[in-house]
Amino acid sequence: MEKDRVQKYAESLERIIQNNHHYLKETIEDFQEMCRLVTPERNIPQGIIVDIREVYKEIQNRLKEIKAIQQLLQGKYRMYYHRDSLRDKDIMEFGFIAKNCYSKFEYTLMQIEAKKKLEEREHLYRKEHLIEPLRWFRSKENQIALLRNLRILNELDYETPSDSGAEEKREVIQNQPRSLTLFIFTGEERFINDLQSQIQLREHDVIERYGRGEIRGVLTHLRKIHPSEAEQLFQRFMEAKGFSNLKCLLLPIHSRKDLEGPLWDRIKTTLQEMAEGEVRRLSI
Repeated sequence: MEKDRVQKYAESLERIIQNNHHYLKETIEDFQEMCRLVTPERNIPQGIIVDIREVYKEIQNRLKEIKAIQQLLQGKYRMYYHRDSLRDKDIMEFGFIAKNCYSKFEYTLMQIEAKKKLEEREHLYRKEHLIEPLRWFRSKENQIALLRNLRILNELDYETPSDSGAEEKREVIQNQPRSLTLFIFTGEERFINDLQSQIQLREHDVIERYGRGEIRGVLTHLRKIHPSEAEQLFQRFMEAKGFSNLKCLLLPIHSRKDLEGPLWDRIKTTLQEMAEGEVRRLSI
């Protein structure tokens, strides 16, 4: 009776190995396919990543259980254990395939994370160093107005075909901007308050109180002008109104490309270098 009981127990252990082998055989192909879905070029849902890790964890648990049972059968129940070499080979291959696929999966996740961090750093750099039109103003309405004018500048910026024999021309559209001048006034809050109450702009110009000690705006030029004209205009205004305590920095813009480049640092540095009452044009 004792012998029969021991033999039945050994056979039950054997069935556990067989069931785990069957599970691995059915699961490993699906696991490979799941891992293939994960590539640096794809946007992988978090659910797939969780599923892959869960399936791999279960595969490893099954392999560990098989190994532990095999060691028990080879030791205490050797006389009842009939080793299946083909099955053992399958189990070994399943373990190798699962480990190899999971290693590639984790490496791909590292690549995706590295790519994401690089993109975040590039985005942060652009945010800190490039003059993006949407950052020039805080007001959504003013942002839209600036973007519209920049778009129109780009549409007007074209050349006539060289084989036409005509000189370079630009289409002149009534009431459409030919160039822009971005400007910044900085200084003590009380002087900025006075400036804000006195400055008067035309219909297409935009002005915004950007901070306690700063006013930003954009002049819209409907005809071709030399950048020095805008500079002289602001200089006369500051002298006439007595704003010798403020600084004024101008940025002439002829196309959206003029806003490309690390200009924020140049703007900050230039403003720090400027003296009170000075109007300066930043060459772009």
